[in-house]
Amino acid sequence: MPSFDIVSKVDTQTLDNAVNTVKKEITNRYDFKDSQVTIELNKKDLVLTIEVESDMKLEQVKDVLISRSMRQGLDGSIYDFSKEPFQSGKVLKQQVTIRNGIKQDDAKKIVKTIKDSGLKVQPAIMDDIIRVTAKKIDDLQSVIQLCKEGNFGLPLQYVNMKN
Repeated sequence: MPSFDIVSKVDTQTLDNAVNTVKKEITNRYDFKDSQVTIELNKKDLVLTIEVESDMKLEQVKDVLISRSMRQGLDGSIYDFSKEPFQSGKVLKQQVTIRNGIKQDDAKKIVKTIKDSGLKVQPAIMDDIIRVTAKKIDDLQSVIQLCKEGNFGLPLQYVNMKN
């Protein structure tokens, strides 16, 4: 029976390259001259720490981060900017978590959307992976299209297609 997996994984090496590119661009930009900007990536916990002097510079760093990540082939929605920045001395800090894996409640939303579509497929949640099986590959391709159109706020990849 044909099947495929829906995952949300981030390649840490590509992420590291994107962060290093952002650091390099920030040091070369004129509007960041003589200002303290620190960007640190914790690869183990997948948390990005940004330290800047003002709110405006924080927004500029976010824009550069998303644009450079997209040029590296990463989805811009991997960054979770939901935590509010906080003042620490003279600098403004923000912890940005990197979305890696599908959380249980997000997986339930995706499975519900697939089941509500009326396609003859069987989605199953397996930890942070959703496995979808069907009798025809055309149904699986319809599920992929459905997931691409549905805005779940996650960068989804479709892997492990088996016939």
